[in-house]
Amino acid sequence: MSLISVIVTTYNWPEALQLCLDSLLAQTDRDFEIVIADDGSRPEHRETAQSYCQDAPVPIVYVHHEDRGFRAGTIRNKAAAKSRGEYLLFVDGDCLLMPDFISRHRRLAETGYFVPGNRILLSRGFTNQVLAERLPIYLRRWPYFWWLRLLGRINRISALLHLPLGKLRYFQPRKWEKAMTCNLGVWKSDFIAVNGFDELFEGWGYEDSDLVIRLIHAGVRRKEGRFAVSVLHLWHSSNDKSRQDLNYQRLMERLAREDFKIAERGVVQYLPEPASTTR
Repeated sequence: MSLISVIVTTYNWPEALQLCLDSLLAQTDRDFEIVIADDGSRPEHRETAQSYCQDAPVPIVYVHHEDRGFRAGTIRNKAAAKSRGEYLLFVDGDCLLMPDFISRHRRLAETGYFVPGNRILLSRGFTNQVLAERLPIYLRRWPYFWWLRLLGRINRISALLHLPLGKLRYFQPRKWEKAMTCNLGVWKSDFIAVNGFDELFEGWGYEDSDLVIRLIHAGVRRKEGRFAVSVLHLWHSSNDKSRQDLNYQRLMERLAREDFKIAERGVVQYLPEPASTTR
């Protein structure tokens, strides 16, 4: 594997996106590109986000569509179609990444597997401080995070542990729960084979679980990324969950269908047409 495409989802929060990009530009592994997937930010926020792309030391592509509600799956499909890497890392624009995040995901990547990592949640007050002072907490060492945990500014510290789990990483190959696109690695070929995210999942909820279930149905297995790759997740208010029940019902129906592998409306519509072979 060479180039990795990091797909960063954002919406009307340029301050968080800036810190997320700062953490990406501090990575020890430099063989990656960033594709910003903007789910309809307002013009002023869009201009701010685009300004972060100027003179960056790694390639950055900016993909935007109009705001028609929560359509994270759709904008991620559009971003994935623009990506050049053979491996995709999905993260959220309100997540901060440790300097070895990409290098660790690269070591975990294995043909036939997707890799979900985990996250550490920041408190509301600490999130405000991090944003206001633009604190590079992703560069800090263990003692700092122990202190944050004692003060209640993060919800846990165990996710920062790096454990050589060996074969235990393959222990639950068909588990779909708690695989979230704030921290998920998948081969682009596998992503395209199941037609990416299903855009029928509009509104908040379960578009990432649906992707993982279809990957499993297609024979791609889970390789656990816990105790290897984690993200620091900034606090934010809850999204509109008015479509959560409908999305969950659709998810359960698909979970029961082992033959359901291909998204009904997915990434294929955005891929470039193959070159003509006619003479």
